Order: sequence, then structure tokens, then C-alpha cells
Amino acid sequence: MDHAARAALAEPARAAAPECRGHARGRRSGGGAGVHRSLRHWSAPFQPCHRGYAAHALQVDQLYPFVTAAIRDAANREDVLEAVAAETGTRLRFLTGEQEARLTYFAVRSWYGWQAGRLLNIDIGGRSMELAFGRDAVPELAVSLPLGAGRVSTEFLRPDPPSRAQVRDLRRHVRRQIREVANRVQWEGTPRRVIATSKTFKQLARLSGAACGRKGPFIRRTVTRAQIRRSIRDMMAVEVGDRAQFRGIRPNRAWQVLGGAVVAFETMRCLGIDEAEVSPWALREGIMLEYLSSLRTPENELSLQLLRFDGAKEIATVTALPR
Repeated sequence: MDHAARAALAEPARAAAPECRGHARGRRSGGGAGVHRSLRHWSAPFQPCHRGYAAHALQVDQLYPFVTAAIRDAANREDVLEAVAAETGTRLRFLTGEQEARLTYFAVRSWYGWQAGRLLNIDIGGRSMELAFGRDAVPELAVSLPLGAGRVSTEFLRPDPPSRAQVRDLRRHVRRQIREVANRVQWEGTPRRVIATSKTFKQLARLSGAACGRKGPFIRRTVTRAQIRRSIRDMMAVEVGDRAQFRGIRPNRAWQVLGGAVVAFETMRCLGIDEAEVSPWALREGIMLEYLSSLRTPENELSLQLLRFDGAKEIATVTALPR
């Protein structure tokens, strides 16, 4: 079996809140008890029996569990990582914002090929937004900004539904954050292709009539700035519960999709972008591609963890790969 089939990435479906408090649909649910409830839910995929059975069934022998800005930027990040390690026996890894931007760009570049020319990628996560721009496999510009959909929703759009003044304040905030990057991108020249990644953009594309994920990755999906403007107007008119009924919006993400839409609209406006194409590949694929590249260039080896499955004891152990 080839290496691509035997290496696996694991990213928790929901991360703990930045202050290590319980987190449900963007609402903080309390102190210590919330931490433990959140960790139990969040760390379930890494429990020894779960990890062993799943990895064994898929014949996985290398596991790279990673977290993004929700944990990376937390004030008590080390406490959370230690708590997960104590609960599951797995030490989670994290990437810098610049690494996230670079690896996501690498995945997008690999999907669209070199004929895509000068390429700009925008990725709006829960706690940060990554931008990368370039002509080759390595971007010339890769930055991470504190403009994640969940972050701005918590900081600017409470209570729900937000007022026009709150949305206006968020628009100004995004413009201030993006101004310097926009100047750099415009100085480099108009990108030949603008690509959007992340669930935020996938939801906005679905709201605008793009095909659902079941149609497969080879259908072209796009979203325009004008469509996002209309989606913002529609979402501002209803509460989060009604927003969850919109096409393509999952209930657990309804609380932050409006904030993500405002970030997307203002970013596209500041960069002079009318339309973006939604890529099926993003950060996870970028990490996998980087790993596959490291097989040919050992000095670029990723710090993967080796997963060993003991069939007799039906347990799995994770140890660091030898260097």
C-alpha cells in the first residue's frame, strides 16, 4: 500500500474555547466543568480504543493530530494540550498562522495546477483568516490575521441578531486589519485566479446556489461579492435559529456564519475581488502533500507520530518517529 493511503491526519471537529471554557455554538458555557465536558467531546477521536480500531481498519500507521488557531492562540494553550495528552495519551501539534497559510496555498496550487498562474488564496477559519499569494509552489506572501468567523462573531456581533451599528463596526475593523495586506497584494498585481477555502466560503457558496458537497469535488463552485452582500442582508434579518434553516448552513455553525460573511465581503472588497472559486482542497490536504514531498526530500520531513496497533491487546500506542 502506498504512503498516501497509510498516513492519516486528524483534526478535532470542535475545539475548546480560547479561555479553555466549554463551548457550544459560540456561547461560553461555564468554567471548570465546561472544560472537562468540552475535552471529553473534543478528544474522543484520540481515545486509545477509538484511535486503534479506526486506524487499524484503515491500515494507518502514521498519525498527525493537529489543532489550529482556536488552541494555538489560547492564553492557556499549554494547559489544554497537557489536558488532552493526559486524557488520551496523544500530544496534539499546532501550526503557526503563516504555516497554515503556506500549506493551504500549497494544496490549492496543487489542485489547480501551474496553469492557474498568479494565485490568491483566502481561508476564513474560526479564529483566524489566512491569505497567501504567489506564482509558484511556495507563496510570495503568507499571512494570518485575527479575523476568524467565530472570533469576530463573539467580539462584535453579540447579542444576536446584531444591530446595523455592530455590523458597521465589524466592517471597519476588517478594513483596518486588511489594509496593509491589500496594499501588498495590489502592488504585486492582479491575481489571475482567486481561490477561497474553508467551511465559511463553502456555506456562502451554497447560500448562493452552488452545488452541494455530494456532487463531488470536480464541480466548479463560485461565490461573488454581490451574492455575499445579499446573504449578509438576509442573515441580519433573522435570529441564529432561523439562520440555521438556510441552505448549506449547519446548526452548529449558524452563530458564526454572519461574521464570516462580513469578513469575506470586506476582504474581497478591499482586494478588489468580484468572484472567488471554492477549492475542495485546503489545510489538511496541504499537510498531506507536504508529507508526501518529504518522502522525496527527507530534510523537509514532517514531525509525524507513529501509530502502532496491537491486535492482541486491541489498543493503540503513539510514539514519536525516529529522527
